Amino acid sequence: MCRHVGYLGTPVTLHSLMYEGEHSLERQSYAPRMTQGNLLNADGFGVGWYHAGEAVRFRRAQPIWTDQSFREVARVVTSGCAVAAIRSATVGFPVDESGAQPFRDGPRLFSHNGVVEGFAGVEAKLRELAGDLSPVPDARAAVDSALLFAIAARHWRGGASLAEGLAAVVRTVTALAPGRYNLLAADGTALAATTWGDCLHVRASPDAVTLSSEPLDGSGWQAVPDRSLVTADPASGVRVTPL
Repeated sequence: MCRHVGYLGTPVTLHSLMYEGEHSLERQSYAPRMTQGNLLNADGFGVGWYHAGEAVRFRRAQPIWTDQSFREVARVVTSGCAVAAIRSATVGFPVDESGAQPFRDGPRLFSHNGVVEGFAGVEAKLRELAGDLSPVPDARAAVDSALLFAIAARHWRGGASLAEGLAAVVRTVTALAPGRYNLLAADGTALAATTWGDCLHVRASPDAVTLSSEPLDGSGWQAVPDRSLVTADPASGVRVTPL
């Protein structure tokens, strides 16, 4: 399935986050090592980062390796918090920019690596759980991930923390449908992620935390156990708890 990366720490360029390392996110788009059920992640890419406290994004429906203009721009854009993703579209869903992640709700960025199995049978229930989609335009994208995002956004807008919103999605949706629910979110000051059916790795140092579906290089990475919730912020560091 798709691959994603989250970063929090000393500002770095988007180029270093997405293109550097022998197993960079770009390389994972055409040569992933740990993916399930697909050979490529070539159905779009996106990145969200923070500028003056605002979450901004760049998304495309094309493979990341084909966009040389963004590769140049990424060398001069820096941020201390970012979420980037490459997409392998589930059969039956369109390949267009609206399906490229991360999705955005105010200051929050969201990415889903996985699939809701039997989506057609639970779509109506997920829409009921999501509630009014009008405040969150990305929640109306024609992909299963959008409704997971909508449920998270509903919890966030109700006062839940970044991690609480993701955990609520996983607990709710796994009671309805099997699937892979590997979620990642940021709000500019913290990261949160879940593992449910696919891999996630973490690398922490005194000045940064990186979460990635696959290690970006050969040093310092630790695998996160399946069915876990990960939180990271400057005050508390990295915490991993069972879901």
